[in-house]
Amino acid sequence: MSNPLFKSAAITLAMLTLGGCAGAEPTVELKGERFRIEIADDAEEQARGLMFRDRMDPDAGMLFVYNDSARRTFWMRNCRIPLDILYFDENAKLVGEALGVPPCNASQCPTYDGGGAAARYILELNAGVAKRLGISRGDSLTLPAELN
Repeated sequence: MSNPLFKSAAITLAMLTLGGCAGAEPTVELKGERFRIEIADDAEEQARGLMFRDRMDPDAGMLFVYNDSARRTFWMRNCRIPLDILYFDENAKLVGEALGVPPCNASQCPTYDGGGAAARYILELNAGVAKRLGISRGDSLTLPAELN
């Protein structure tokens, strides 16, 4: 590898390859289907959630990540799109759901806790996805590598 041109080409190729990996969107997999996700892992992101969005791509979602498993309550205030809210425990097993949850623009909105089971991960997808996939309690969510 004493040829400077070859060395330069090898470095450039390595930088392009590594650079492409850095910008990859995180994904989850549920029932064999992959979804591009945004991760909400701090209080500000979790409070904002999917508020004020007019649409979400069919293969997209938001994953809420908590440090522990606990009963999690969600509401749809200022959310403009109906959602399926899926609750997963610390082992990424489905423990609860709230399906076809409608948007709410009122000052008082209903809350959803997925049946009250302790959850560490909450996945929000477009309404109807869970039914289309035929999800059921105990189904596994494959988490992004950075969360394992």
